[in-house]
This record gives sequence, structure tokens and C-alpha cells, in this order.
Amino acid sequence: MGEANAKHVAVLMGGWSAEREVSLVSGANIATALEAKGYRVTRVDVKRDLTALIAALSHPRPDAVFNALHGRGGEDGLIQGVLEYLGLPYTHSSVKSSAIAMDKEMTKRLLASAGMPVADGVVASKDQVLAGHVLPPPYVVKPVDEGSSVGVRIVKASDNYTVLAEDAWVYGDKVLVEQFIPGRELTVGIMGDEALAVTEIVPTQNFFDYAAKYTDGGATHICPAQIPEDVALEARRLALLAHRVLGCEPVSRSDFRWDDSKPGVSGLCFLETNTQPGFTPLSLLPEQAAARGIAYADLCAWIVERARCHV
Repeated sequence: MGEANAKHVAVLMGGWSAEREVSLVSGANIATALEAKGYRVTRVDVKRDLTALIAALSHPRPDAVFNALHGRGGEDGLIQGVLEYLGLPYTHSSVKSSAIAMDKEMTKRLLASAGMPVADGVVASKDQVLAGHVLPPPYVVKPVDEGSSVGVRIVKASDNYTVLAEDAWVYGDKVLVEQFIPGRELTVGIMGDEALAVTEIVPTQNFFDYAAKYTDGGATHICPAQIPEDVALEARRLALLAHRVLGCEPVSRSDFRWDDSKPGVSGLCFLETNTQPGFTPLSLLPEQAAARGIAYADLCAWIVERARCHV
């Protein structure tokens, strides 16, 4: 397409969440890929300054917004509400879907009602968790509304107590405490209305935490996962179920634990759904798309062509 007639896309990146640096990498890669596909691209480093953001999206006004933000403010419906107010078509899920999916406890309740297998757990206050074991160990503590495994910790019976480092817990008063599911980590990306693949994630140490996700060599991705066919089919079905029930579009990625000591598909357990999967060189959704023959730039263009307002 000619430069004068090229669609103008604003790529939002950065933000103010714990995932700012990851978002900057995702956004830079997306912007470069869209330019290679012939789009006119404006890169917008989003700060906690609404006036500046509105100005950046007004002069000139883009035809579409690619939301490459991660974490609070970017995936939880907040920025989506701003874009709806401005009447700017944007990528990924709506205000409502984004807000629900970012709230891990709300997501679990909604999906469990639709038949999704989820880990037993409770939402406790920070003070309750600091005071003692809320569940029998081993269990997992995590923020209710963060992504990329930010703040997640596995608590084992052999650990020296304290569960939380009081001064280091900056994720609010609510803590999600879940039964630890042994076994293997699986993830399934959704594109449109189809599951792309099942990937097994094998961390080089501990578990698939924030560092493992975004450090080269932090984990091995096996795509497709070397697992029984019935387990792979069920993981794909459950990921699509989560995508549909939560109202995600046009892409999402759902994470699971699979206890391979249990028979059949009974060991599968849902962890969370990501409405805006990462687009870094180590990210899983682009990797799964590539395994299906879909190039990174083509995936970015496919997503941006589906940008829309939802209300």
C-alpha cells in the first residue's frame, strides 16, 4: 500500500505495571513488523498521564490502535475504556472481557461454572497469609490481578516460613492462595476460533516465573508438546472454552498444569487466560503461530485488521 494511503496504527507500549519492560519489547517488535507490512506506525510509550495519551492519539488520529501493553492498566480494561471513549478501534478484548480475565479469582469462578477444572484455593488478605499457612503446603501464592507470573511463589512444607516478604509484596491486600498442582506446564494459544498448538514449558530451574519467561535460556518450549493425544485435544478444547466464555478476541493464551501421574485427562488443571499474550522474541503465541506457518508480521497484521470498538 502506498504511504499516503497506508493505514495508520498507533502501537501502545510501556505502561506503568510490573511488566513495563516486557511491553516495550513487545511493542517495538510489533511496530517494526507492521511497518514491514506497509502500515504507517506511531509508537506511543504510555505513562500514567491521560492528557498526554489523548494528545498522542489525537494528532494525528490513528485508524487503529494495537494494544501491546501488559499487566495493570493495559490488560485490565482501563486502557480499553479510554479507547472506547475516544472511539478508536483497538486490538484484543473488550473492557469487560479484559477486566474479568485479569481477575484470576473471578476468572476461576466463571470458568468453573462452565466445567473448567481449576485448582482449589482461597482469596486471603495479606495479613492472613503473613500470619500462617492458609492452606496445607505445598501451595502457590500469587497476586489476584497481575500477569506474567509476577509475584508468584510456591510454598513447600520444607520451606522456612515466611510465605511473603512483607516489604516486597506490593500487589495489594488480596492474595490468591491455590493448591499446588504437580506435573508439567502446558499452554495453548487461540487465534480466531482455533487452538494453534499445545506447548510444554520446561523451566531450567524452579518454575515458569517472570524471569524464566523473559530470560533467554530460562525455559525450553516443546511445540508441539510430547503428550498423549487425548490430553492435547482436551487442553485445546479447554483453552477454546476459556476464550469463548471470557469473550476474548481475536487471540488469547491459556495456561494449564498437567499432573501426568493421573489417568487420562483427569490431571489437567486450568491456571489462567492471557488476553494480550506477549510478542517478545521468547513469547509463546507467536511461536505457536510460526509452527503453523504464520509469520510474525502476518500475525501482527491479522490482529490489527480485527481492531474494533466494542460498545
